[in-house]
Amino acid sequence: MNMNSIADWLARVGVPDEVVSVGREAEDAWCVLHDPGENGEEPAWEVFWREHGNRYDWARFSNEQVACFYLFGRLSWTQVLRGALESAPPTAATGETPPSAPPVTAAEAATPPTGLPTAGSPASRPAGSP
Repeated sequence: MNMNSIADWLARVGVPDEVVSVGREAEDAWCVLHDPGENGEEPAWEVFWREHGNRYDWARFSNEQVACFYLFGRLSWTQVLRGALESAPPTAATGETPPSAPPVTAAEAATPPTGLPTAGSPASRPAGSP
């Protein structure tokens, strides 16, 4: 998974397009950006929620795939907590179609649910950060 494919993967788990911005900052959206690094700094990828011009739950990664999987995992977990993703029951024997998940609005997807790491907790910091 990378910045070219993350939007498609998130759409597959029901995350509305307007809640995710890839490659640019956008208000009221989860953003994933590439920072090419300047003055000898290493390139990095940043993931954060942007609201009212501020960045929240900011994380920085040295690897594009890790940043994308972090965002995918975080938003997929949000979908699970909301009941939008469920494991489908076996259907081969019955021939029945599993029920579809209820639609999720952009506002629901944008609101972090309980159960996610909060900013500053060890679980919310990228690996290797203090």
